[in-house]
Amino acid sequence: MKRKIIFFGVLLLIFFNISGQQFPQVSQFMFNHMSINPGSAGNNDMICASAITRQQWIGFPGAPESFYFTVNAPFNLFGSSHGVGLALYRDVYGFNSDIDLKLAYAYRINVKNGKLGIGVSGGFINRNTDGNKWEIPGGSFEDDESIPKGNQNVFGFDLNVGLFYRSENIYLGISSTHLLEPELKYPDESGTSTTAGEAKEKLVRHYYVTASYSVQLANPAFEIIPSVLIKSDAKITDFDLNTTILYNKKFWGGVTYRPANAIIGMVGIEIFNGLKVGYAYDFATTDLTKFSQGSHEIVLNYCFNIGVEKSPQKYKSIRFL
Repeated sequence: MKRKIIFFGVLLLIFFNISGQQFPQVSQFMFNHMSINPGSAGNNDMICASAITRQQWIGFPGAPESFYFTVNAPFNLFGSSHGVGLALYRDVYGFNSDIDLKLAYAYRINVKNGKLGIGVSGGFINRNTDGNKWEIPGGSFEDDESIPKGNQNVFGFDLNVGLFYRSENIYLGISSTHLLEPELKYPDESGTSTTAGEAKEKLVRHYYVTASYSVQLANPAFEIIPSVLIKSDAKITDFDLNTTILYNKKFWGGVTYRPANAIIGMVGIEIFNGLKVGYAYDFATTDLTKFSQGSHEIVLNYCFNIGVEKSPQKYKSIRFL
């Protein structure tokens, strides 16, 4: 009974008629720039694809299960450098199944020893809600117009903007998501939207700052890489502070401190040229430890170049006749 009440309260606070945080929760954020900053498109000067799967709050009824996929690539056109990318985000939690899909473009300019990407992304957001899964222990929600009834799909259009700078040892990004602050309205049982008391969700504008710097240690096989991700909706600010040690540019391990709710450990390996696999475990520092066994996250990242091979040329000589 207590679990159901807590679960209902968490969902109610997060998703309906609020202006609270709607951050995509990712522990290995250094592999997920494209989801929050379109300026990062093409920033590695290679074709890069990342897939992240996350199971949050294991053992908690209706806990979020998230999947992220991003791909981006650089290209040159009319003597200028550009980047393009795609970001897909799917989140399943409780009675919701959400999908966000955005296409990104970045104009890239040389700045000192690196490149600055100025980017914009746009696409659709989809919220699928099954109101039949709502449960209020000892109560009823049938007369509450603010709760969607039945199985419903709503769509909206969204924009993100961002700046992203990368050089050999540093990256720095600043971006904003949900720029248009779209409001999604769920129709009533008759299929029409009402005004007062209607079920709706407003996506609040968010702001992100991310930075990292690679420091070569005395032993050339080791690097220490501190990084930070700051997230804010102009009312609440949160951040992830990470320190990672990289060995031989192939193995890494690190710790992230998230003051809001977790301490995170992560490890990873580059299996072969360009293909990396990482794992992170979130240990909750809130009362959620009483109801869950932490959160698990796996990332698969692959960066590669496509080279154009020259066709072999044949030469004839009287010496070989």
